Amino acid sequence: MKLFGNKIDPCCCYCEFSVPSHDDQMVFCQKRGIVAPYFSCRHYQYAPLKRVPRRNQALPNYDPEDFSL
Repeated sequence: MKLFGNKIDPCCCYCEFSVPSHDDQMVFCQKRGIVAPYFSCRHYQYAPLKRVPRRNQALPNYDPEDFSL
């Protein structure tokens, strides 16, 4: 089982051969050059350490009045 699940769509932002650019608009690929972050080619190798997990949503603040009848 892969680190973030088995159904990971290939994209260059998670590829072993890619390096993100400073503005996060494009990705520098060792095999293809400058490509879009969600592009993928036949050289795609998944690198789980390049994946940034989503942050948990903040829980709303409840008042005791919300639980009274």
